Amino acid sequence: MIANEDSTTEVVKFEEALEELESLVAQMENGGLSLDDSLKAFERGITLTRHCSNALQTAELKVQALTQDGEIVDVDNRDLNDA
Repeated sequence: MIANEDSTTEVVKFEEALEELESLVAQMENGGLSLDDSLKAFERGITLTRHCSNALQTAELKVQALTQDGEIVDVDNRDLNDA
C-alpha cells in the first residue's frame, strides 16, 4: 500500500504505479512545476519507485519458487528480507 497525494491509503497495481511514475518524470523534465510541486512530485516518485521495486522482488521470488519446486509458493513481503 502506498499513500496518494491526499494522504489516504490505497492499493496501487504495479502497472498503475509505473504509469504514474512515468507521468511524474515527464512533468519534472518539462520544468513547468514550481519548486514546491517538484518536491511533492519527487517524494511521490520515490514512494512509487519503492512500491514498484517491492512488487518486482515479490514477483521474482514467486518465479524462483515456481521454477525450483514446480509449484507456486505463497510469498509475502517478509520473504524479501531473506532474498
